[in-house]
Amino acid sequence: MKTYNWIVIGAGITGAALAYELTKIGFSVLLLEQYEISQNATGYSYGGISFWSGKTPITQQLCQEGITRHRILSQELNADTQFRELDLLMTIPVDMNPEIMVQSYQEVLIPPRLITIQEACELEPLLNPQVISGALTVKHGHIHPEKTTQAYIQAMVNLGGEIQLGKFLELITTPTKKCTGVKTNTTTFNSDNVVICAGGITRKLLKSMGIATKIYFSHAEIIETPPLDMQLHTLVSPANLQRYQLEVESTQIDELWDNPDYEIVPPILDAGVVQFLDGSLRLGQVSRVLTNPQAEINSAASEQWLRESITKILPSLGNLPGIWHHCLVAFTQDKLPLIGAISEFSGLHIFSGFNSPFIFVPPLAVRFAKFVSGAEDEIIKQMSPYR
Repeated sequence: MKTYNWIVIGAGITGAALAYELTKIGFSVLLLEQYEISQNATGYSYGGISFWSGKTPITQQLCQEGITRHRILSQELNADTQFRELDLLMTIPVDMNPEIMVQSYQEVLIPPRLITIQEACELEPLLNPQVISGALTVKHGHIHPEKTTQAYIQAMVNLGGEIQLGKFLELITTPTKKCTGVKTNTTTFNSDNVVICAGGITRKLLKSMGIATKIYFSHAEIIETPPLDMQLHTLVSPANLQRYQLEVESTQIDELWDNPDYEIVPPILDAGVVQFLDGSLRLGQVSRVLTNPQAEINSAASEQWLRESITKILPSLGNLPGIWHHCLVAFTQDKLPLIGAISEFSGLHIFSGFNSPFIFVPPLAVRFAKFVSGAEDEIIKQMSPYR
């Protein structure tokens, strides 16, 4: 039976990019994915590339590397990722002082510009001027998440990598705590190394092996519309995103995550919308911190909450035809991903927990592939799961 250098578990943007970069370096790579039709966070995401948003020297460097990578990625992968740069419009609620909101963005790599209500409505005519006190705007990258992921996968296959569909059952290990492969519902695959890129189910997967790691997940909900004969001019998002605060609050007491069916903090809703080049829209998002990855969610109530919130900010969009979707989104306490070897088993690695995957995954996939080939990389070392 063939033994691969690397098995990558999970074929969202994270696993697809890493599998490609490992194959490009010269490793034999197998990419494993459970679903033929994407059901992960990549498939339901906005596809935004926040290359302006880095606050620390490390994240600012990665933002610059990430946007540079996206600008040449379609050409390298020989497939259209639908990369573009568009105006991000971050709305400021009517009861919030715009100047205070401006100050909260002064440390980022490219601070957004404050604009008036009138200027915001000129930039995005569908906006409701009655519910904002102004807005911030900055150029923002955007790709089609699924097309980009498939481009990575096809490029990997073209280089000699392989992809297999199958439900992950367990890691194959030896009595000496060496990870030697993966067992699925169809067969067993052998490898020298396994890397987990499983997003929101990473915590559960590792816990099943008795491995505790500080990676978490939220339940994210959006509405996706079919292609429509209308035009949104910007990517709209609230300036005061609540999701990041929700993630911080939910990770203060790690032991709460050991409760099998518990809501750690109340849900939040960040009302935003993006339109893809085919005319379809994604409206979102509700975020819930439920410790059960299979938790039941009242989809009808969630969809109503989403539609009412979108209607307030963009009145003509709230009642568009569309389908409610739900997925898990991985995150960490400090907004940096977990990248590196898992100490409990040699040959086992993690590459997961990306706060802004579309800006950080491409450059970090390149860096990780070079790092495991023997190159020194201080940034990868600082992403250690044991930091």
